[in-house]
Amino acid sequence: MARNGHSTEQVIAKLREAEVLLAQGKTVAQAAKQIGVTVVTYYRWRKEYGGLKLGQARRMKELEAENARLKRLLAEAELDKAILREAASGKY
Repeated sequence: MARNGHSTEQVIAKLREAEVLLAQGKTVAQAAKQIGVTVVTYYRWRKEYGGLKLGQARRMKELEAENARLKRLLAEAELDKAILREAASGKY
């Protein structure tokens, strides 16, 4: 099954649209169908992006990317330390 990747901005826009539909008295299933996602996806998106505004979502995405970059740098530094430690011990 092909996945349709939605950007953070698209997800927030669809969640807002779903909120409007729910306020008009539609069920969650009807609102999810109208915005083009499954009920499970709607609830997953709501859990992750529920109270976020567009600027906050962009900032969260930037922080996640920076966090991933820092984790890679730390892993590389730990690997370098382990290599130097092994070389200094003479057990190679």
